[in-house]
Amino acid sequence: MTPSPVLDFKFAALPADPSAHRSGNPAASALARTLKPVRNPRLRGLQCLRCDALYPVTLTHDGCPACKRAGFHVALRASYLPDLGNETERAEGHDAIPMPYASGFTLGEGQTPMLEMTELARHFDVARLGLKDESSNPTGSHKDRMTAVGVAQALDFGAHTLVLASSGNAAVSAAHYAWAAGLRCEVATYEGMPATYSRQLDALGARRYVFADNAGRWAFVRERSQYPGYFALTNYRLPALGSAPLAIEGYKTIAPECVADAGLPDHIVIPTARGDLAWGIYAGFRDLLAAGRIPRLPRLWLVEPFPRLARVFAGGAINGSYPGHTAQFSTAGATVTYLQWQAATATGGGAVVVNDDEARAARRLLTAAGVSAELCAAGGLAALRQLRETGAIAADAHVVLMLTANASSDPSWPDPAV
Repeated sequence: MTPSPVLDFKFAALPADPSAHRSGNPAASALARTLKPVRNPRLRGLQCLRCDALYPVTLTHDGCPACKRAGFHVALRASYLPDLGNETERAEGHDAIPMPYASGFTLGEGQTPMLEMTELARHFDVARLGLKDESSNPTGSHKDRMTAVGVAQALDFGAHTLVLASSGNAAVSAAHYAWAAGLRCEVATYEGMPATYSRQLDALGARRYVFADNAGRWAFVRERSQYPGYFALTNYRLPALGSAPLAIEGYKTIAPECVADAGLPDHIVIPTARGDLAWGIYAGFRDLLAAGRIPRLPRLWLVEPFPRLARVFAGGAINGSYPGHTAQFSTAGATVTYLQWQAATATGGGAVVVNDDEARAARRLLTAAGVSAELCAAGGLAALRQLRETGAIAADAHVVLMLTANASSDPSWPDPAV
């Protein structure tokens, strides 16, 4: 494994020809030329979330053409052949969670702690409350799980550059993993990207392109994705589809970790922008249920800083635009995807709107309990309060909150004094 560089290290300018020198990390470039991820032989293609039409795996992710012709903008998911193992292996649960690559690329992501929050469980009157601490991943957020699989796909398909739209955790994750794998990285960001993120991208040799809005960022990523060797890690379509389908599979591993560490939860509360994380968690539990490893799905509650998915559940169009303003930087944006709608509806969950003041109040409780949380992650605790008050979560429930990242890189931290 190649370590990431210290953040004050500066690379020389990258050559214009990506094939001449894959990154500013010569050792990683040599590694990338020899490393070939082992694709899961059960991976048979990409399947529509809505109509189940099957398509080949490619570097582009433009959704289901058949559904688009019918007026629906629907993402694709990885589709696997049935388990070819013997009965003993199936009984012991081997390969219950199929993944695109049997051997891929990793910097040590996953196996993050489950923090039991006994005092907060009493405060909110639930039987058990756990925090799945994704800030323990290599670059400090849940995005590393997705990036690792995305890098494996890039190496598998011979790509030389990761390209994505992000002004936060996904950008930092992609820059680190690309550097370690010997790939280039191009990031379409907003104007005024927080310095804590931009410094890391500069140190890792990632190239930043600044745009005023999502339309500009996604247009850039879409244009880049049409050229050979460029792999778009994140969404670039409007109406939004979500991130690269194989990469989203990286989030499925959260499900068996939750079960192994603390048993099957009744509810999982997830900060949500376009639903990549929520759908990946749903897919992981869906696979466990299909394999007979769990008796039911937990209910997934998707937390948003202003009504988007909530407006869809109230009768709005999934493909509509629902703008709003928020300090919850990681879950901002005006779009809803079929991914997040499916994750909520298939599990009997829903959407919970938590405004910035509610999220800040929740963060004060977490800080007092010794937990650092980015504002949108703290919003999950405020969502729990709402769900208890409405009776959607009962007093005897086991609840898990996704702590997507800590406050160290949150541009809204520290909170204003009360």
